[in-house]
Amino acid sequence: MNSHNSNFTFQSWDSSLIQKSYAPRLGEVRMGDYLLKQSLSNAKYVIIGIRECCGPLANNGRIGAQFAFPAFVTAFLNAQVHEQYPKESLCVLGEVVEMEPSVPGQSTDKVPELDSFLEQILDTYVNASQIPIFIGGGHNNALAVMRWAAKHKKLAVVNLDAHADLRSTDVRHSGNSFSTAMEEGVLLHYSVLGLHEGYNNAFIREALKSDQIFHSYYEDYLFQKRNLLDDLTNILRHFHTDTQVGLEIDMDSIAYMPSSALSPSGWTLDQVRQFTHHFVKTQKQVAYLNLTEAAPISETDSLIVGKALSYLVRDFTGI
Repeated sequence: MNSHNSNFTFQSWDSSLIQKSYAPRLGEVRMGDYLLKQSLSNAKYVIIGIRECCGPLANNGRIGAQFAFPAFVTAFLNAQVHEQYPKESLCVLGEVVEMEPSVPGQSTDKVPELDSFLEQILDTYVNASQIPIFIGGGHNNALAVMRWAAKHKKLAVVNLDAHADLRSTDVRHSGNSFSTAMEEGVLLHYSVLGLHEGYNNAFIREALKSDQIFHSYYEDYLFQKRNLLDDLTNILRHFHTDTQVGLEIDMDSIAYMPSSALSPSGWTLDQVRQFTHHFVKTQKQVAYLNLTEAAPISETDSLIVGKALSYLVRDFTGI
């Protein structure tokens, strides 16, 4: 299955691909073993890998977002599954692959094509009762999953991110998914927590004044003026049962995480794990999870990114 200009292809996963992606061990049940017994029709959580870098490059980000999903697969499929694993099943639907590597300054035309392709994949394979999990690629991919989710129920989003991604919508890239979604009426309420004050421009700060947006700055948490989990609780209690909430985690919000906008300042991975756990325990109507912008470009990067993404998926799904 290819996108309309064939810049992207979708490969569904089958048992042979799963078996190639992990190492079974006698006396253990690994996630790879578990996934071999799962089917899309029974899955509550549906993982879709996205191997692209056109969105981050179009937003002047670092290369490497196309390598996040393979790093995740290695870590996740080799992790253990224990008796307390929840009854809700999980499957890996497949992966979207950018056919040719993007080049800085020449990748903007691909992003709308990818938007449409991802939405098409969701419409084709995922039903309204299932929860898609996007792993890899840039934050541009949030638009497709928001468009899909909004077809089924009113949509709000919580985003843990150093950047608000509310840039001008003139040209699509990883920095304007939420401003585009709000313009289209897809996104009814947007909460973005932990913004870095020095990396959100005047245009974005003006956009943050909207009544549809709640925002907070990382510095307020760092200097103990706010509490992250308290803010999350207060946000979620205002949504009625007719509203579903998507969870966005930009991996550049984590200090020293190999990402498209790597920063030495930010949350620890453990704090983000706590945030994810608190979200799923508090919010009953969950739309999706998007783990985005991780950009490993070395073997060490891949080990860090793979395990980080694996931990967050396990926390989100309640493993």
